[in-house]
Amino acid sequence: MEKGFVFLDEVIPGIRWDAKYATWDNFTGKPVDGYEVNRIVVAKEMADALAEVQKEANQMGYGLLVWDSYRPQRAVNCFLRWAAEPEDGRRKEIHYPNIKREELLSKGYVAAKSSHSRGSAVDLTLYSLKTNEILQMGTCFDFMDVKSHHTCKDVSKEEYENRQLLCGLMTRHGFVPFENEWWHYNLKKEPYPETYFDFPLSGSSSDEMV
Repeated sequence: MEKGFVFLDEVIPGIRWDAKYATWDNFTGKPVDGYEVNRIVVAKEMADALAEVQKEANQMGYGLLVWDSYRPQRAVNCFLRWAAEPEDGRRKEIHYPNIKREELLSKGYVAAKSSHSRGSAVDLTLYSLKTNEILQMGTCFDFMDVKSHHTCKDVSKEEYENRQLLCGLMTRHGFVPFENEWWHYNLKKEPYPETYFDFPLSGSSSDEMV
């Protein structure tokens, strides 16, 4: 593990996660380069901020479910190679039904350089502590469409309010929303604004996941 980074589950008790890019359940349809274990790695500054978010969320009856944070540059490169490949249709209807695979870069859903690789981004949602059900947000994670934009009104009143609930929690604790994705937030005070890391997510798996 790179100095300054930690496993999220080791520093925030009770947090839930599902590292989608370590599984077959992501827009590429297979585990992504650099994700050798289903755990979430975060910069220590990210962990501190998320701990405060979780504390307030818990007081409101919610918990955090994290899908991704630190992302190796090799994973980003894997996304770029995948985007250049011919369409196979395996995940299109789930993740990008209204655009072509090669348009994912030009429309801002895939980038050659990601704030995730700087350790300053996180993808997450909320779930109810009472029912353990994930809050409805109008789309699934990594749904690459205008319906996932923060400003989209083409969702139900409940879904829109849930997005605003998440946004309020995050912004109160030092995060900035990414317009194209309701689940993506950047840490305002980046610990490594000029560094794109490439160490893999590796180590033993933990039993506490989703």
